[in-house]
Amino acid sequence: MALVVQKYGGTSVGSVERIRNVASRIAKTYDEGNDVVVIVSAMSGETNRLVALAAEITETPCEREYDVLVSTGEQVTISLLSMCLQSMGYDARSYLGSQIPMLTDKAHAKARIKSIGDENIRGDLKKGTIVIVAGFQGTDGEGNITTLGRGGSDTSAVAVAAALKADVCEIYTDVDGVYTTDPRMVPEAQKIEKISYDEMLEMASLGAKVLQIRSVEFAKKYNVVIHVRSSFHDGQGTLVMKEDHEMETVLVSGVAYNKDEAKISIFGVPDQPGISSQIFTPLSENNITVDMIIQNISHEGATDMTFTVPKSDCKKAVEIVEKIAEKINARGISHDMEISKVSIIGVGMRSHAGVASTMFSALSEEGINIQMISTSEIKVSCVVDAKYTELAVRVLHKAFGLDLPEIEEVL
Repeated sequence: MALVVQKYGGTSVGSVERIRNVASRIAKTYDEGNDVVVIVSAMSGETNRLVALAAEITETPCEREYDVLVSTGEQVTISLLSMCLQSMGYDARSYLGSQIPMLTDKAHAKARIKSIGDENIRGDLKKGTIVIVAGFQGTDGEGNITTLGRGGSDTSAVAVAAALKADVCEIYTDVDGVYTTDPRMVPEAQKIEKISYDEMLEMASLGAKVLQIRSVEFAKKYNVVIHVRSSFHDGQGTLVMKEDHEMETVLVSGVAYNKDEAKISIFGVPDQPGISSQIFTPLSENNITVDMIIQNISHEGATDMTFTVPKSDCKKAVEIVEKIAEKINARGISHDMEISKVSIIGVGMRSHAGVASTMFSALSEEGINIQMISTSEIKVSCVVDAKYTELAVRVLHKAFGLDLPEIEEVL
């Protein structure tokens, strides 16, 4: 007997018929002799509907009341799924985040989990009950409802799996695993059978939307094995797990891209101690995340500096940087929203040379100019013109042999 935690996203429970399908899958897992805990999201589109209702009332809703509102979507799903299982002859019981309890900090709409009580769930499991838990939500120390932010149900599932020391956390979604790149862009993309936490973290941070990044961080910290699977058909998906020796035999595991960044450049920046702090501290204070940073070699006491920010923050960042540029007597600034970041990821990079060279050569042969470069132990990222995104992804996917079915055999 194993303890299995399953998570079903909004698409998987998007209608009554789909909820029935999910119930059948849960029942099958239970009938195989497993204890089962299920975490579910709101039905597809429901959270957006609730957010739109709040927007009709006010442009600046109270954060506490906002969480009270948007958390109701999961309450509907857990009750419907429990009813469905009960109608099939199974003992099922639903829990809100506050009933577990899942304790979080007080940061409404982006709360972080502090602890999870397991007494109620373990008590039900001993009775043979299937436990259904509302994802995305928790409660702070004062009993206020909190939410974990978009994609928070993934984090809820991994956190529950960690607290219960589950054998596996199965994340069911509308894709059947993690692919070497976006299969909608590259039909030859191959499903990866297993991938390390670090690789998955890089892919999630670079644009892959299969798993929410905080859930992967949680899984790595508590060594929770995640199995990404399709909720629409059977079959093995992708295991996200601790790195093993076999993973290092693959040079590059995947190609990711992100079209949601913008580039800002400051020209004629005085090359003096403390200048960088004057530029980036105000951005940080305004909750603007800076990603890649490039600084040119100093010439006659001045240098140029370029960095990227989320496209949604570009306008605000430009306003801030314009004031800074004037204050430090920089020559001027510019920004470009038509860029894309293309990245290759793989733990095999640690033990193989020539990866960056292969990447740069492949892009060069297609006439794709590289504007910025950033590297880590297991990643190389390049900023290119947005119009070349698809071409760059296809070229790199082929250059590293990721379009070959053998990638699954190697892994």
